[in-house]
Amino acid sequence: MGLDRRTFVRLVGTAAAAWPHAACTPSTWWPKASGKGSEPVRRPDPAVKRPVIGYLSGWSAEESRPIVAAFHAGLKEAGYVEGMNVLVESRFADGQVDGIPDLAKELARRPVTVLAATGGAQTAVRAKPMVPPIMPIVFAMSEDPVKLGLMTNLARPGNNITGIRFVIDDLAAKGVEIVHELLPMATLVGFLVNPDDPDTEPRTRGAQTAADALGLKLVVVGASTESAIDAAFDGLTQQRVGVLLVDVARFLTEQRRKITVLAARHALPTVYPLREFVDAGGLLSYGISIADANRQLGVYTTQVIRGARPGDLPVIQATKHELIINRRVAQVLRLPVPRTMLVRADEVRD
Repeated sequence: MGLDRRTFVRLVGTAAAAWPHAACTPSTWWPKASGKGSEPVRRPDPAVKRPVIGYLSGWSAEESRPIVAAFHAGLKEAGYVEGMNVLVESRFADGQVDGIPDLAKELARRPVTVLAATGGAQTAVRAKPMVPPIMPIVFAMSEDPVKLGLMTNLARPGNNITGIRFVIDDLAAKGVEIVHELLPMATLVGFLVNPDDPDTEPRTRGAQTAADALGLKLVVVGASTESAIDAAFDGLTQQRVGVLLVDVARFLTEQRRKITVLAARHALPTVYPLREFVDAGGLLSYGISIADANRQLGVYTTQVIRGARPGDLPVIQATKHELIINRRVAQVLRLPVPRTMLVRADEVRD
C-alpha cells in the first residue's frame, strides 16, 4: 500500500528530528569539490586544538616530493589529514646538513607535538640535541640508530626517539644477483661506489662475496666528485666491463641524472639501487622502497600523536623491496630482459 502525501511528510519530519543535529549543520559538513555524488567531509572546527607535526628533511622540498606524499598517505591511513585534524609545519635543509640544527630549533619554538625527521640520518642526529628532551622524534633512515648514538636498544629505545629503519645492508649483494640474472653471460661486473661513504666498505664486501659465489669478477670503481664519475665510466669502458651495479649512496643518488646519461652514452647496462634512477632514465632498479618507509613513518608518527611514548615503541625494520624496469631503455640497448624478471617486477615502464 502506498503512502499519501500527508503521511509521507509526517514520517520524513519525524526522521529529521531524530537525526543528531550537530552531525549535519552547515558549519560542520560540506561536499567535496569533486562534484556530483561526492561524500561530505568534516569541516575543521577552529575551536578544536589540532596536533602539530614538525616535518624536518635534510633534502630539498623538490626532491622530497615523493616521500612527503608517502608520509601524508601514512597519516591518512591512520586517520589524519592535514588541515582537518592535524597540522604539518615543514622545513627543508636543501642538502645542507649544517643548517639542520637551526631548522630544528625553529620547529621546537612552534607548538609541535612530534618531530618527524627524514631525508638522511643526519636529520635526526643533528636535530635531537636542538629540541627539548621531552619532544618526541620519529625518524626514517637507513643507518643503524644505535651506532649513531641515538639510542641503546632498537626494541625499547627508552628516550624521546624512535622510527623506521629501511635496511640496505645486503642491497649490494642482492644487486650482484640481479645483475647476473639480467646478463648471465657477463663475467666482468663493475661496482660504482662513493669511497667517502662510511658504509661503502661493508657493502663492497657483500658484493664481492656474492660475485665470488657466482664466479664473477667484481671491478670496484670509486667516485666522490662529478669529474670522478666521468673518469670511472671511462675506466669501466677501457676494462670492457659488461654490466654495472651502482651502490646506494647519497652522493651517487644526487648525481643520478649524470650517471644515467653516462650509462646510456657508453651503452653500459646498469642496475641501480633506487627507483629515482629509473625516473632519471635508467634501465633497472632494485632496492628498498623509500616511499613505503616514509609511509610507515607517517603511520608511526600518529601513534605518538595518540599518546604513545617513543621510548616504548620499537624501531621498525622496513624491508619492502621493489624491482622497476624500463623496457624502453632495454630496447635501446638491445637487451632482452628475462621474462622471469618482467613477471615479478613491481613496475614495468614502456
